[in-house]
Amino acid sequence: MKPFTNFTGLVMPMDRTNVDTDAIIPKQFLKRIERSGFGQYAFYEFRYDENDNPIKDSIFNMERYQDVSILIARANFGCGSSREHAPWALADYGFKVIIAPSYADIFFNNCFNNGILPIILDNSLMDILFENTERIVGYSLSIDLVKQKISDNQGFEATFDISPYHKHKLLNGLDDIGLTLLKEDKIDTYEKQMGIQ
Repeated sequence: MKPFTNFTGLVMPMDRTNVDTDAIIPKQFLKRIERSGFGQYAFYEFRYDENDNPIKDSIFNMERYQDVSILIARANFGCGSSREHAPWALADYGFKVIIAPSYADIFFNNCFNNGILPIILDNSLMDILFENTERIVGYSLSIDLVKQKISDNQGFEATFDISPYHKHKLLNGLDDIGLTLLKEDKIDTYEKQMGIQ
């Protein structure tokens, strides 16, 4: 994974609560065995009708929401099954940051393992972001992970909490395997002592 420090991106609003992982990546697309290529199926049922034609009034098909990389949503985002395909699909679609009042626990942790920063903000701040995103075409946010700050060019500023563990992983571009490999020398020493090697 690439290290995450500062990021600025266009914002897409998803003004729904309880967006589950089956909405993020429908079950019929889970047959792939590689991590890549799921972005084309992200939010498929919000983007296409039953005949696989684009839904004209879907936010995903609006010109103003192309090339987005920050998703704002409502409470309990990523609920439902624990499929890791959901953050795979979001990352492959292009989302680097998700901002919501709350998340399902497993989805929340899976985001960090896939280079996505899930930020928790109060509903009052989320209301401001939704209002700004609707009002301003091309609305963007800047994220400073080191300072744990969100801002825009309209005067909005907010801070967010993140555990030191998750912050370290993102700042250094590490997933759980990467963290383990930082201790490769100790693992090798242990295996030699135990006669494993």
